[in-house]
Amino acid sequence: MTTLETPMDAASAAASGASATARFHTDKSPYDAVAGTPPERVSDLAREVLSAVHDTVRRHRVTYDEYNALKAWLISVGEDGEWPLFLDVWVEHVIEEVATDHREGNKGTIEGPYYVPNSPERGARGTIPMRDGEQGTPLVWNGTITSTDGTPLAGKVELWHADADGFYSQFAPNLPEWNLRGTFSAGPDGAFQITTIRPAPYQIPTDGACGKLIAAAGWHAWRPAHLHVKVSAPGHELLTAQLYFPGDPHNQDDIASAVKPELVLEPQVHPDGSQSVAYSFVLDPEKN
Repeated sequence: MTTLETPMDAASAAASGASATARFHTDKSPYDAVAGTPPERVSDLAREVLSAVHDTVRRHRVTYDEYNALKAWLISVGEDGEWPLFLDVWVEHVIEEVATDHREGNKGTIEGPYYVPNSPERGARGTIPMRDGEQGTPLVWNGTITSTDGTPLAGKVELWHADADGFYSQFAPNLPEWNLRGTFSAGPDGAFQITTIRPAPYQIPTDGACGKLIAAAGWHAWRPAHLHVKVSAPGHELLTAQLYFPGDPHNQDDIASAVKPELVLEPQVHPDGSQSVAYSFVLDPEKN
C-alpha cells in the first residue's frame, strides 16, 4: 500500500480528457475491427446520422448563431480531449444495449472512459490496491463465475472504481497508478472474494466542453456510486458492467443512463460499519 494523499489539484476536464483520449488510442484499434465494412453500410449509417441532424435543423429552425455555437462547441470537445467522455456518457448505453441483447447470462452496461487494462493480479481472494488509510466504507464482495449451464468457470474479474472523492487513478493528479484497480482470478470452482471500499457518487468533469453542454441544457452531471467490472473466461463472451448501490438518488437519473435494476447490489451492514455483498456472474458461451 502507499500513503494516502489527497489530490492537490482537482482533476480538470482537459487533463482527464487528454488521459482518456490517450488511453483510447493506446488500448483500442477501432479501424482494424471494421476494416472489412462494406461501403454500403458506411454510406447508410453516415446518411442516416446526417439526415437526423438535417431534420432537427429544419424542425427547430436552427439559426446561424446556434449553428456557429455548435461548431465552436464541437471544436472545444476535441481541444479538451472530451470525445471519449461525451460518447461514453450519452451514446454508449445504446451501443451496449444493441450489442448484448442476445445474452442469456448477466446484464451488462457501459465501460465508460476510465478503464485501464493489465491491473495488478490479486488472486481469487484478495484486496484491491489502495492507499494506507483509504477513505470509504470497507466492502467485501463474494461471488462466483459460471456458464449459462451452471458450470463453474475459472475466469477473472477486473475491478476498477473511483475513490471516496470521486477520482479515478491515472485520470486525476496525485493518485497511485493502480489505486482501486485490480484483477481477481477465480479458481476451478469459479469463486472469488474481493476486499475494497464503497465508492462515492461523483460528477463527470464540468469545466470543459461537456460541462458547457450540461449547463446550457439545464442538466445535472451526477453519476451514482458504482463498481466497474470486466468479467471473462475462456470460450465465453466478455461481460462489461457497473454495479450500483440501493438508495442512491441518481440511480433514477444517471447522466450516463447506465443503471439497470439487475445491476443494483444488496449490501449487508455489519456492527463495525463495514459492508458485504454477494453478487455472481453468469457468462454466455461464445457463438461459433
